[in-house]
Amino acid sequence: MAAQSTYIPADQLDEKEYKRRIRAWTMYDWANSAFATTMLAAVLPFYYSAVAGATLPSAAVATQYWSITLSITIFIGAILSPILGTISDIKRGKKKFLSMFITIGVIGTGLMVLVDTGDWLMASLFFILGRVGFAGANVFYDALLPHVAKEDDVDRVSTRGYALGYLGGGLLLAINVAMIQIFPGTWGPRLSFLSVAVWWAVFSIPLFKTVPEPPSATEKLKKGESLIKVSFARIWETLKEVHQYRELFKFLIAFLIYNDGIGIIISIAVIYTAELGFGLIESVLAILLVQFVGIPFSLVFGNLPNKKYKRQSTILAFVVLSIILVPLVGISGK
Repeated sequence: MAAQSTYIPADQLDEKEYKRRIRAWTMYDWANSAFATTMLAAVLPFYYSAVAGATLPSAAVATQYWSITLSITIFIGAILSPILGTISDIKRGKKKFLSMFITIGVIGTGLMVLVDTGDWLMASLFFILGRVGFAGANVFYDALLPHVAKEDDVDRVSTRGYALGYLGGGLLLAINVAMIQIFPGTWGPRLSFLSVAVWWAVFSIPLFKTVPEPPSATEKLKKGESLIKVSFARIWETLKEVHQYRELFKFLIAFLIYNDGIGIIISIAVIYTAELGFGLIESVLAILLVQFVGIPFSLVFGNLPNKKYKRQSTILAFVVLSIILVPLVGISGK
């Protein structure tokens, strides 16, 4: 197909091809959100604490090990993301890098099917592999968006992807709940992890078939230049200049705090509810509710008319989140 081999800017496409590319791009959110729901938020955290960490001295130690594992993945992501982002600007090959990190993530996730009682170290290693693949792939996935959507449509297309991700991630999580109920012992969760790998791989295919490889965003490397060396040089130049852009600097600091903060809350919520006396199914059903409530609200946020409303709505979302979370501090059980 022409879409596979020929890059044409979004504003020069006919409407049919433009919509086709957008559908293919947003479909990746449907694909990778299975990792976010089952592996990051719902099944794996509980499984790690109750099964993989069952031979550890206590549930508290298992929770601590899970938190350390999460911290390692966040640290690796913090190091890799700016490097990968710079590489995605310099080198033409975003889809190649995307496929490489998807492969890493899918392999790490699929290997989780081998994790049984007491295999906390194996679980940590495979999860780190999967999470690095997940985070790395997102860098190159996001880098494709400006080449897929027209400038005025970027917010709307991005939030449409989020909405589709909520739906896809929620749908597979619901299937995983049924699998946990049907299959005996640890096989339900383990097969759920395998299903995430398959789901992620299969539903990534439309993006690769339909979205063409865009040109590099900046000038190409000169002869003899090292990609990694140039990447670090550009990161350093950006860091030296970022203080000149006060709003950007404030945003980056705020994003670092709230994005990782919310990520940690999501990743330990199920373990926290387990320590409060709630079962896995109860906790997963709560997350499912969040998934499906998130669909309409992500679409609403993406269709706000201007930047002023978007900023106000973001602040409102933080206020509501804080109002909900702060009273939970100190809760000791059912």
